[in-house]
Amino acid sequence: MLQAKMLCKRYDDKSALKDLCLSVNPGEIFCLLGQNGAGKTTTINIFLGLIAPTSGEALIDNVSVTDSKSKRSAIAYIPETVQLYSNLSGLENLDFFSKLAGFNYKKNELISFLKQANLQEESYSKKLSTYSKGMRQKVGIAVALAKNASYILMDEPTSGLDPQASVEFAKTCRELASKGVGIFMATHDIFNAVNIGSKIGIMKEGTLIHTTETKNISAQELQDLYIKTI
Repeated sequence: MLQAKMLCKRYDDKSALKDLCLSVNPGEIFCLLGQNGAGKTTTINIFLGLIAPTSGEALIDNVSVTDSKSKRSAIAYIPETVQLYSNLSGLENLDFFSKLAGFNYKKNELISFLKQANLQEESYSKKLSTYSKGMRQKVGIAVALAKNASYILMDEPTSGLDPQASVEFAKTCRELASKGVGIFMATHDIFNAVNIGSKIGIMKEGTLIHTTETKNISAQELQDLYIKTI
C-alpha cells in the first residue's frame, strides 16, 4: 500500500504538511479534497520523490520513497495537464514513454493499453494536437498501464473535463481499481470524489481533518462537511 506516516514538510517557518497519516490500499481510490495550498500536491510530490519530507515517512509497499530500494517505479503520475508530444499520435506517444520506462511492446500490445484506457480507436493514429484534455488523460492512463504501475497518483484529473469525459474518466478509474490498482487523487471536485472514490479525505492547512468511506456519505453531506471544514 501507499502510506504516509506522520509526514511533515516545512518551508522555513511555514508548515505545508503536519503529521499526515493516510493509506491507499491496492484496488482503492482515495480522493483527497482541499483548497489550493492545503498540501495535496506536496503530498503527491513527496510520494514521487520530487521533494523530501522534513520528518515522517512516505512508504510504497513498506519501503520508504527515500530508500535506495524504493519502489517508485511502481508509481505512475497523471498531472492536471498531461505532458505529451503534440506532434506524435497517441500510439506513438505510448510507444515512446513505454520505451523510456524500459518496456518494448508490440503494436497490438500498445493498442491493448489504449483500449483499456477507453481511448476511441479512431484516435490512435491522430496527432495529440487534435486531442481533447480527456483524450490526453486516457493516453496518460495507458502509459501508466504500460509501466505496470501498482499505484497511480493524479492531481486535479477532472479539472476542465466536460460531463461526458468525466463519466468516461470515472469508468476507467473503477476498471483500474477492479484490477487491483490503487489510485490517489488530489481534487477540488466534490461530486466526482463521491462518484469515483472509495475513500475521501479532507485536508486543511497541511492536516488531514476528515476521512470517510464514500458509501457512508452523500455528495450533499460531503459538500456541507467540506464547506464547514474550510
